[in-house]
Amino acid sequence: MYPLKRALDLCLSVISLLAVLPLLALIGVLVSLTMGRPVVFRQTRPGLGGRPFVIYKFRTMRSGSESDAERLTKLGRFLRRLSLDELPELWNVLKGDMSLVGPRPLLMQYLERYTPEQARRHQVKPGITGWAQVKGRAAVAYEERFVLDVWYVDHNSVWLDLRIVLRTPFEVFRGRGVTAPGYATGPEFLGSRSQGRVHEGHGGASQSGERRRE
Repeated sequence: MYPLKRALDLCLSVISLLAVLPLLALIGVLVSLTMGRPVVFRQTRPGLGGRPFVIYKFRTMRSGSESDAERLTKLGRFLRRLSLDELPELWNVLKGDMSLVGPRPLLMQYLERYTPEQARRHQVKPGITGWAQVKGRAAVAYEERFVLDVWYVDHNSVWLDLRIVLRTPFEVFRGRGVTAPGYATGPEFLGSRSQGRVHEGHGGASQSGERRRE
């Protein structure tokens, strides 16, 4: 399974990068003009087995100490709605940090908050899209999202990956589930309710001052 999946990742990511190069350049210029530099947001995320790697995304927020809602720009909101801010992650796929399909890489501090079952989501490489993303994206509560992630771990195959890849554009253009209801970006995962914790707040700050959900 792995060699075939890796070959599919490399083939599709190279084709996709070549196809969207003009779009990447345009977004880079627009981000630079509206938010300044750096154009690309970098943050350490957990990968396969929880091992850290640096993820790349287009910035969507201005730097500052204001809330996420105040710092999120109109361009950033547009990029997020169509998941265009995720395009630099194709480089992560080429490097082997990520796969095209897999559970979304969340924040490093979440690792110690998972139940043993939830932690199984790290038994495969994280992905740009995934089973949970085509089932509702960020509108799905964390516990349900992790159940979907673990289901993918147990059932992943090239054919399932192709099904998810083909379904992803449809879900993106529907524009549903870009953020959790009531949040500009997304809530922080503080642990499952069964552990006596709730979901609230925002993700941690990065070196560029941007707080990011998935």
